[in-house]
Amino acid sequence: MANKLQNIIGSGIPAAPATFISGTGGDLLTATGSTQATALLLPNDNNGFGTVASGTGAILQDGSPGDECFVANFGANALLVYPPIGQSINALSANAGFSIAAAGKACFIKLSATRWATNLSA
Repeated sequence: MANKLQNIIGSGIPAAPATFISGTGGDLLTATGSTQATALLLPNDNNGFGTVASGTGAILQDGSPGDECFVANFGANALLVYPPIGQSINALSANAGFSIAAAGKACFIKLSATRWATNLSA
């Protein structure tokens, strides 16, 4: 498989904009906190969790409509993903966490200033 970042740079786009286009990734993250205020702020565009204690979670970074964030839960427990403060995911109430089961994956897409949608897979 070709390296996406190297291909973008190879087309003549400088490294910083190329990284912005291709996105960032991180694996073996550890879920933290038991509330929206104490959850781990997702550090990357693509995030893999290796350690998920019961009741812990992560929070999406605020962004602009069209932004996406991928989350994979390789931990032993369900992972709660919270929207930024005052926002919602799917039809959940504002600030409510969205649960990703162990071994589950979800892609979060920001639709508007206050709503995210997700595509969940097992």
